[in-house]
Amino acid sequence: MNETVKSLSARLAAGSVSAVELAQDYLARIRAANPVLNAFVELNEERTLADARAADALRAEGRAGVLTGVPIAHKDIFCQTGWHARCGSKMLESFAAPYDATLIARSRDAGLVTLGRTNMDEFAMGSSNESSHYGPVRNPWAHDAVPGGSSGGSAAAVAAGLAPAASGTDTGGSIRQPAAFCGITGIKPTYGIVSRWGMIAYASSLDQGGPMAHTAEDCALLLNAFAGFDEGDSTSLQRPAEDYTRSLAAPLAGLKIGVPKEFFGEGMSDDVRAAVNAALATFRTLGASTVEVSLPRAGYAVPAYYVIAPAEASSNLSRFDGVRYGYRAPEYGDLADMYAKSRAQGFGEEVKRRILIGTYVLSHGYYDAYYLQAQKVRRLIADDYAAAFAQCDLIIGPTTPTVAYGLGEKTDDPLSMYLGDIYTTSVNLAGLPGMSIPCGFGAGGLPVGLQIVGNYFSEARMLGAAHQFQQATDWHLRRPKE
Repeated sequence: MNETVKSLSARLAAGSVSAVELAQDYLARIRAANPVLNAFVELNEERTLADARAADALRAEGRAGVLTGVPIAHKDIFCQTGWHARCGSKMLESFAAPYDATLIARSRDAGLVTLGRTNMDEFAMGSSNESSHYGPVRNPWAHDAVPGGSSGGSAAAVAAGLAPAASGTDTGGSIRQPAAFCGITGIKPTYGIVSRWGMIAYASSLDQGGPMAHTAEDCALLLNAFAGFDEGDSTSLQRPAEDYTRSLAAPLAGLKIGVPKEFFGEGMSDDVRAAVNAALATFRTLGASTVEVSLPRAGYAVPAYYVIAPAEASSNLSRFDGVRYGYRAPEYGDLADMYAKSRAQGFGEEVKRRILIGTYVLSHGYYDAYYLQAQKVRRLIADDYAAAFAQCDLIIGPTTPTVAYGLGEKTDDPLSMYLGDIYTTSVNLAGLPGMSIPCGFGAGGLPVGLQIVGNYFSEARMLGAAHQFQQATDWHLRRPKE
């Protein structure tokens, strides 16, 4: 299928297709393609079709919204009644959530129909979707390449036409990087715009949910459904409701784009550089102007991120101890032995690596040297963005330094994999909104992503700029061969 959320909504409204028919079509595609792609970890066709019938009933009663009956896939990190929430881990292999995450509840209230749960890096820790207990996801553009992570299952599902849209989460680039690798659009809103309640935590001060789809217009429609204040989430921001589609038709004349010089240095591949420069030229032809800006502390983002995120993870994952829920080792001696064996057997290698790093940097004698210093660097990175936004409206550059790499290529070199997050982690550290849109193809015919970063609460402006670019180009319309 080559359809968008917007086009499916129009077809449903016109009565040319029913929600049940759409759900059946997508489920058939998933059954055919998933054995190769491994994008989905759980289907429940009975529940999906029941939701679709309910959506059709709402339309028949004249009570449908713009998204009623549109199918969506959800990342397996959100708690959802009637489904497992495994988080890509053996630790939660049998866990079924007793409640809906706020994002799930708002998705349901908007009338979206859940197709299934998508694969992900274990506890959202990874950049390639290879750390999942349920096996790696394959990139639809090249089955020997990674789809990116941690929302790789969601990105692959949308790119392959197995779902018109999906939810994802972004802690250091986990919506934007897989969107870039798979040639789709994804947005991480300002921290606190989308509730984290019911989203299994990795790093609480960085995690943020958001939509992934083919177009900026689709993401705007979905963000209208996902966003909003939630009293159940202490980090949720209480702001007036807004329409994220409001700037889609706004012309780009007068828009000032900042191009960070630090993002175009060593480490960026020539194919990515060429595609990004061509995209910037397109923005100029649409009436925008570009100005060089500087983010002098951007080079410290990855080391700061890989101190702060593991530190928070070591705290958040301490609850998985084999006592209340989750995996419990079948054989153990005393209580301490049960803790140790349950965690050693239930967590994968990448998760254990980050727990150990996080515990170390929080330990006595190292907290001041590592964690406190990383938090100070975080503040300086946010200050750099504030200074840059005094000179421009949006910041645009590459999402990733290269196109998708091969499966297994970096699994034995985690530091190399971490450096792939060089352009995305600073956005999370500063709490800013960021998105990735397709802007061309590079080596091996693999997609290149363009990152758009805005000031706080500028999602509508970002989505409008992305939409105008997509009206002038067709990169977002390209699909991998089936």
